[in-house]
Order: sequence, then C-alpha cells, then structure tokens
Amino acid sequence: MAPLDDNPQGTVAYAEVATPVGPFTLAVTEAGIVASGWGSKERQVDRLGLAEVHDTDRTACAVAELNAYFAGELKEFTTPIDWRLMSGTRLRVLQALHRVPYGTAVTYGELARLSGTGVPARGIGSIMGSNPIPIIVPCHRVVAGSGLGGFSGGEGVETKRRLLTHEGYLQPTLLDL
Repeated sequence: MAPLDDNPQGTVAYAEVATPVGPFTLAVTEAGIVASGWGSKERQVDRLGLAEVHDTDRTACAVAELNAYFAGELKEFTTPIDWRLMSGTRLRVLQALHRVPYGTAVTYGELARLSGTGVPARGIGSIMGSNPIPIIVPCHRVVAGSGLGGFSGGEGVETKRRLLTHEGYLQPTLLDL
C-alpha cells in the first residue's frame, strides 16, 4: 500500500473495535499493525507520532482477524506487524512472545530463555507491561510461576484471565458460564 500523504515516517489508520474485553483500538501503518490497546484511538495518536489517514481498507484485515479471534474462529493472527517502533532487547522479547501459540502460556522466566536475551523475569514483566500490541502480540500468555501474574491492559488481571479462558488455557469459572 502506498502512503496517502508525504510523511516520510509513513501514516497510520485506526479502527475501534468492540470486544468482549472492552473497546479495543488497532493502529495499522503501511507495513502492518504498529499498536493496539484498550480505549479510543486518542490514546494511541500522540504516542505514535505518525500522520493519521482514514483508510478502512488498511485496517479491514486486522479488524476481521480480531473479530474472528473473539468468535473462536482464529488461533493465529496473520496480519503483518510493523515492528519499527521497537528495538533491541524489547524487540527480541516481543518477537519471541509473538511465537507463543494460542491456548498455551509461558512463565516470565521461560520467555526470557526463549528470547535469548538474558533478561531476568522481572525485566520481562516490564516489557510485557509496555507491549504496544497486546492480544496480537499475546502478553496475556505470560504468567508467573505461582499464578497469573500481572496485566496492565483492559481491567487488569481479570482481562488476562478472560483472554486465557477464551483460549482454553484456563477453565471457565461460574462467573463465565
């Protein structure tokens, strides 16, 4: 897709999607998904620093995949990811995380080993807390050795529990039935 304006950094199109875990925004550049998160696009616009375009064709695949994921029809996102706003250790950890399959989870320590970075588990937790592309880069699949661990998206750990239950990693509780 060619840029729709003369911004040398590229452009970004946004889509807001209603999901079972709250309103979710997708930000898509010419290269792929660059950011996602809970709430409205206004939360994303300032931190990305890219010119906004209104291009529903650009966001259509990501929206369709997110809807299919929540409908239980999609287990692996195939929309490309634009990794350019990440670098170094953070990039290596998030790329390793992106390979953690649907319906599974890894501990913070296991993700450190998978990434080959030597980052301690606490450092992995910090990287998860700043993941710019939650759900698609599945930080909800990283758990503590002694329980769920933390989660900064949506309504916190409850959102993490709901995502892991949706994927079949956790069994539903009476509240889910």
